Amino acid sequence: MRSIRPLLAAAAAVAALTLTATACGPTEENAGDKPSAPASPSTGDKITIPDDLKDRLKEHGIDLDKWRNGEWKNWDRDKWLREAKDYVNPIIEDLWDPDRMRDAQRPDKPVEEEDISGDDGVTDPTPAPVKAKGVPAAYHSNAPEAGKVFFDGPEGSMVCSATVVKDPANPGKSNMVWTAGHCVHAGKKGGWYRNIAFVPSYNDKALPTAQLENATREQVAPYGVWWGDWAQTSEQWISEGAATGGQGAPYDFAVIHVTPEKGSTGKSLEETVGSALPVDFNAPAVSKIANMQATGYPAGPPFDGQKMYQCKDKPGRLSVKADQPTMYRIGCTMTGGSSGGGWVAAGKDGQPALVSNTSIGPVTAGWLAGPRLGAEAKGIYDEVSKKFAGR
Repeated sequence: MRSIRPLLAAAAAVAALTLTATACGPTEENAGDKPSAPASPSTGDKITIPDDLKDRLKEHGIDLDKWRNGEWKNWDRDKWLREAKDYVNPIIEDLWDPDRMRDAQRPDKPVEEEDISGDDGVTDPTPAPVKAKGVPAAYHSNAPEAGKVFFDGPEGSMVCSATVVKDPANPGKSNMVWTAGHCVHAGKKGGWYRNIAFVPSYNDKALPTAQLENATREQVAPYGVWWGDWAQTSEQWISEGAATGGQGAPYDFAVIHVTPEKGSTGKSLEETVGSALPVDFNAPAVSKIANMQATGYPAGPPFDGQKMYQCKDKPGRLSVKADQPTMYRIGCTMTGGSSGGGWVAAGKDGQPALVSNTSIGPVTAGWLAGPRLGAEAKGIYDEVSKKFAGR
């Protein structure tokens, strides 16, 4: 399997348990092209970088002054920033303009499938496909917590989906976003992606793709562009995660803390969009869940990444490895680009809560799988919350 990751890897799993992640990246004919330079790079570093981190970045061959002037485009595969302590994401104002956001939706060709089927663990029969339904515009009225994550990797610009979640340390004023681990970090053969930004209610009015070619930034990002000033994923994803075979998928989750690109307006992300979902780290057993609803911006054919879709289905179980947590699985025809999108179910109080995120699915589409959020996920969530307590 591949993660339904940033669509740089359009999910790859067929039949049984051939799992794969889906991501967004350059088309085959453009594979390997470097992202275009920003029209007007920022002249100031808007994120405070401690001196010790600057030193570590220089050890990796990264100079922040040069970064702001375009060096972020030059990737050295031997100098990925891998560890959590190395995360850095300086703001480059106006980098994510409407054209660059739209072009980040190009699905990459599927990779060779890897069959990881087996009898270990608990796996229910493959669910019947559930056709993804378009979310009615305005998206903000129907799914205000949902949005898109944009980021750069060695192969070009990519996208994922994400969800605004509550922050225990800052009630009512959360700046926390939930997504998949593979949407922020490349896993065991890579490191942190660059220029990570979140756009809530992307293309809120569901404009046709042709109209988006002339759309303003306000039309595609009506609630602003929010840069990730911190991101955290599981150590299991960092050490095991891979684009195919479902490796690391049970731990494929991440939390991004964001800050507004244009400077603080005094309002948090939660206050700006008017909502944030609680996260349930002890969701009921599959047999006790009537249905789960997955939300995302699928970009692989027949979708183009410009509109929001949802699938609702009663979940089943999927075991990738016997010694790892069993994942949730639902029928859904969403494709790559929907990676990281939130899965919502009724919590113990009957209110909607985020219980998973899209991680993997077959390249032929038809179903999606997501991790069951437990102690590891809660630990990451709590650490990010505490890191920004009172800020």
